[in-house]
Order: sequence, then structure tokens, then C-alpha cells
Amino acid sequence: MNTSTSTFSWRDNLLVRNVSTFATHAQARAVGMVFASDSLLFGSWVAHIPHIKQKLQLSDAGLGLTLFAMPVGLLIMNPLTGWIIARIGEAKACFYGALIFCLGMCLAINANHISLLVAGLLINGLSSALLNVAMNTSATNIERADGIQIMASSHGMWSLGGMLGSAIAGLAIALHIPPNVHVMIMAALIALLTYSLRPLLQSIPTQKAESSVSFVKPNVDLLLMIIIGLAVAMGEGLAFDWSAVYLRETLGATSQVAALGFGCFSLTMTLGRFTGDALVPLVGAKRWLQISGLVGAVGIAVATLLPYPATALLGFALLGAGCSLGAPILYGASMRVPGIAPAAGLATFATFSFIGFLAGPPIIGFVAEGYGLAYGLALVGVMMLLSAVLSRKVKLY
Repeated sequence: MNTSTSTFSWRDNLLVRNVSTFATHAQARAVGMVFASDSLLFGSWVAHIPHIKQKLQLSDAGLGLTLFAMPVGLLIMNPLTGWIIARIGEAKACFYGALIFCLGMCLAINANHISLLVAGLLINGLSSALLNVAMNTSATNIERADGIQIMASSHGMWSLGGMLGSAIAGLAIALHIPPNVHVMIMAALIALLTYSLRPLLQSIPTQKAESSVSFVKPNVDLLLMIIIGLAVAMGEGLAFDWSAVYLRETLGATSQVAALGFGCFSLTMTLGRFTGDALVPLVGAKRWLQISGLVGAVGIAVATLLPYPATALLGFALLGAGCSLGAPILYGASMRVPGIAPAAGLATFATFSFIGFLAGPPIIGFVAEGYGLAYGLALVGVMMLLSAVLSRKVKLY
């Protein structure tokens, strides 16, 4: 009895200590706010995807094809991210990446023709590639300089931002605020916030880049991480781009309830990530990845096999728990692969992972067009199961 109580108390203190370290570290908070603002705006946008789909009269396949503009932008930018960050630094890369992202979102939400929507999403892909590598590198630099663990908490801030964005979007819909007004206000606020964070971001110690290379040929270890990361990222992309559509169009939920799908996903993802820095060492990263893949697959099964709004919300909550710690674990592991420069390993993993996040939703759209959206979700469930299997074989250094 005493041993059990002591163990629980130690774990509880460890969790509190990790969260407290992140909350009281000024530079860590600044990086966390960049993570949060990125998903806050993205979460605001995804809640209005059903509106854009209806406004431009897009089919599921048409929407899926249009959404491919973001991964195309990512692929175009990726070879340049290392070169850009090496020359202007992570702080400026975070600022300019966030600013361009805001402009792209404003263009996309105001699009009255598919060509303008594609242009906005392409700009979002370009800026997201730069911002993603810059903010993760900033978090890693803090960990190295101060000997603390903040990666999971930083990604927790990303999830928190998405959850808040979804909640605000649901409120905006309920108040009949036009989608373009809502998104443009959020973009302006985020641009101002990112500008205010520049001094703290510039104070983060940086390490001299070993090279400006942004991509390397993956070895077996990194390739397995990439495949697992792709599956997890597809789960995140599903929640972002299709949860509201699935609830609204397939299950007949109201617009307000449909907006909660991503909110439920983000809630459990946020809780998982804020506890991850403390809890992963207790369970083991590989074991956690295995459990996460199974939980995510179960969540999708609940959402598709029990096709009601309430059960779908539960399913998206389980999916969020399953996806919560995949990215923080794998982002850090990708920088420790023997024989690969840390920056190159991170950039290569981040590229493929983000492709899964951005390209997964269009693929779901193509499946939905031919077989129904539930089958598109089921595809991601299969990928989550695959990630659980591969997690037994991957080496996390």
C-alpha cells in the first residue's frame, strides 16, 4: 500500500514539475504560443470547410483535389527551409512563416472561385513548411540549452490552439458571424501576437547548422518513423478537415455540433501532450506508440460503426488520444538517428509527416467520392493499426 502510494505521488509530482517548468520558462512559453497560434488559425479555418465546400459547390472528390494544394506548397518549400532558416534564423522564420500563413488563410476564406482557394491553400502550404521546421527547431534548441523537456508540451500548445480555434468557430457559427469576418479577425490577432513574441524568440540560443540541407535519404530507422508519423498525421488531418463534414453531412448533426468534432479531438490530444513529457518515460516511447495506434484505430471504429453524432464525438476524442504523442516522440527521435545530421533528420521527418497531415484529407475525399466518407475514415483506421504494428520494430534512439 505504501509503495503504491509513493509511486503515484512521485508520478504526480513529476507531471506537475514538467508542466510547471514549461509554464514558467519564458522562451518555452513563447515557442508554445507560436505552436498554439498556428493551429488556432488552422482550427478556425477547418470549421468553415463545409461552408466553403457548399459555397463553391464542390463534390467530395473536388474538395479533396483542392486540398492537395497545401501539400504541393509544402513540397515546393521544403528544399528551401534549411537554407532560409540558416540565413535568417528560427525567430524570423517563425514570424514570416506565421504572417504569410495568416495572409494565405484570408485569401482562402474569401475565395469566390476555386482558383483563389487553391492559391490561398498553396500559400498556406509554403508558409506551414517553414513555420513547422522553425518552431520545432526552436523547441529543440531550448531543450538542449537548458536541459529540460518541452517538446510534448509545445505540441500540446498546438493542440490547445486547435481546440480553442474550433470552439471560437462554433461560437461564431452560432452567432451567425460570417466565416470570412471570423477568420480575418483571428488572422489579424495572430499576426500581432507573433510580432510581440519576436524578442523572446530571438533570445533563444541557436546552434550553428551543420549544413543547410533540408532533406536526406532515410535509412531504415528513419523510414519506419516516417511511416508511423504518416499514419498519425493522417489521423490529425482527418480530424481537422473531415470531422465537421462527417458529422454535418453524413450523420446530420447541426453546424454547432459538427464544429465540436474537432474540439473533442483536440481536447484529448491536448491532455495527452501536456502529460506526455512526464508520462512517456514511465511507459516507454515504443510501448506508448503501440498503445496510441490501437486507441486511434478504436476511435475511428466507434465513429464509423456507431454512426450517431454522440458516438462520433466519442470516436474523435479517442482518435485525439491516440494521435497525441506520436509527433512529439517521433520529432525528437528523428534528430537522434545515427549517421544523419539532427537538423536533416528533423526536416526529413517533418516533411513526410506534414505530407500525411495535408495529403491524407484529399485522399479521404477521393475514397469518400467512390464509396462514402465512412470508408475514407476507415482507411485512416487501417493506417493507425499499421502504425501500432511498426512501432514494435522501430528503434527510437
